Amino acid sequence: MTMLVVSNPSAPYLKWLREMPADVNYVVGNTVETLSGLAENADAILYCMGPGISLKAVWDLAPRVQWVHSLSAGLESILFHALAESTVPMTNGRGVFKDSLGEFVVASILHFAKDLRRMVRNQEAARWEQFDVEMAAGKTLGVIGYGEIGRAAAVRAHALGMKIHVIRRRPQLSDEDPIVEKSFSIAERAEMMAGVDYLLLAAPLTGETRGLVGEKELRAMKPSAVVINVGRGPVIDEAALIAALKDGVIKGAALDVFDKEPLPQGHAFWGLSNVLLSPHCADHTATWTDEAMQFFLENLRRFQGGEPLTNMVDKKSGY
Repeated sequence: MTMLVVSNPSAPYLKWLREMPADVNYVVGNTVETLSGLAENADAILYCMGPGISLKAVWDLAPRVQWVHSLSAGLESILFHALAESTVPMTNGRGVFKDSLGEFVVASILHFAKDLRRMVRNQEAARWEQFDVEMAAGKTLGVIGYGEIGRAAAVRAHALGMKIHVIRRRPQLSDEDPIVEKSFSIAERAEMMAGVDYLLLAAPLTGETRGLVGEKELRAMKPSAVVINVGRGPVIDEAALIAALKDGVIKGAALDVFDKEPLPQGHAFWGLSNVLLSPHCADHTATWTDEAMQFFLENLRRFQGGEPLTNMVDKKSGY
């Protein structure tokens, strides 16, 4: 078997390639020149994060490829028409980082419920100022994007005593879900958002989800509500969110993803005290790339053994 590993050759996670079976012949690189030697006979492509050659450029070099795996979960910047229309299976790292992101969601809920920013500010000023805090228990978490990440967050929020409302393409899929109190369709998102205390966006970026939450949806929310985005920045209209935060339409936002990353200097989010800002690192545990590579190795074992692959991408839908 021959594999093209598209990556910065100095990336530490490449140590896991030593765990591949001896019969896998591979080359690592992020330039056409490096990859072209084995590309003509390549059976598979492992596409890793980082700058360099595009997946389409590698695809064009490798006419015999039978499987493509993306080390990361997000596909909006790498999936292209020819691959989407082909019969070649594609898999990704979806769900590998769900536990860390689920914890970040809970941390964000508690950040606003307990007003941790105010506590830190008072501590730094040596000021003893008692104030009331909120309980998470009894509040409602609404989830847009009830996949692996959305459910990981919902499980943790439910354990705090929170009620869970979700949006799904097919709401009936949640009929037997023991933690979901109510399920809505995408068209009913404004209705769901009007009743939640915390809104979690964990959806992938597709043509359908881009701008899914805009001014209308934000204005339907409670003034005490908080938006949490761990999916993709453009799922929410950024200008509408900034206006809602400045005007007090909603209480706050916890954001791990943005329209443009890194977030530019001078951007409005930097100066908003009702924003908890994470530089897209809520899933960056010390072992996150190791876990992603271990998941890939398991799929490689399946591929070589003729077994069904895990995390098959719906290429037409984009996730």
